[in-house]
Amino acid sequence: MNKDIATPIRTTEILKKYGFLFKKSLGQNFLIDPNILRRIVTTAGVTEETNVIEIGPGIGALTEHLARSANEVLAFEIDDRLLPILAETLSPYENVEIVHADILKANVHEVMGEKFSSPEAPLKIVANLPYYVTTPIILQLLHEKVPASSMTFMLQKEVAERISAKPGTKSYGSLSIAIQFYMVAELAFIVPKTVFMPQPNVDSAVIHLVKRETPAAMVHDETFFFEVTRAAFAQRRKTLWNNLVSKFPELKEQKNELEVRFSSLDIDLSRRGETFSIQEFAKISNELARFLKNH
Repeated sequence: MNKDIATPIRTTEILKKYGFLFKKSLGQNFLIDPNILRRIVTTAGVTEETNVIEIGPGIGALTEHLARSANEVLAFEIDDRLLPILAETLSPYENVEIVHADILKANVHEVMGEKFSSPEAPLKIVANLPYYVTTPIILQLLHEKVPASSMTFMLQKEVAERISAKPGTKSYGSLSIAIQFYMVAELAFIVPKTVFMPQPNVDSAVIHLVKRETPAAMVHDETFFFEVTRAAFAQRRKTLWNNLVSKFPELKEQKNELEVRFSSLDIDLSRRGETFSIQEFAKISNELARFLKNH
């Protein structure tokens, strides 16, 4: 087996050879611990039947571990300075394809169709995501309905806690709902900042998201549902009613009628947003959509 890229000595050698300097604007932090990488691949459940999309391969540390286990790996890299490095570090692996593209601007479905030789194989997404674009990337992958059965990401610990949070906790918010609506979220393990080069200021965590067969609740209008959940957390200390009135001022005059409607659904408008489950938010948004349509 080829010696691991992800050791402090080998990483330093590679960076020195190419005169590579980290770009803060791209949130580049490279992993230098092969054990963590093996654990990510295991958590993701990658097997030789699996195709994998990776985002931001860096110098190929995680990519090579994926390549050793997967059928094919398709990695999106935005930084053109890394392309010659990846061409060298990943040369032993014939099942890896690097695409020079910003994942947020790429047509992922199209690229998969072009680059995977067996596009029908089950798909997983695995990545060590740059902190500054974590949320937009995950939400876009869900919005574009990229057909992955699971997504496993290394990201900032605090964001991982928000994504996997349960109702009634400090971390629970509209991001928890936006992702858990489609995926079952589990915080797999914490990763100390000491295993990165350069060292970030905060610890990371690996989160494992498994696609639900059907969304967590039945909603009539998904766009409106997410609008309502974002509104409910606009000011965390406010009640659901006060946050909804800020978003939909036309509700102000209708409080009594709405209280009656919602109490029949066991929804108390004086609760705060963080106390409601996804299923309760579905009831709220469905009822609210009906009400606004008729008024």
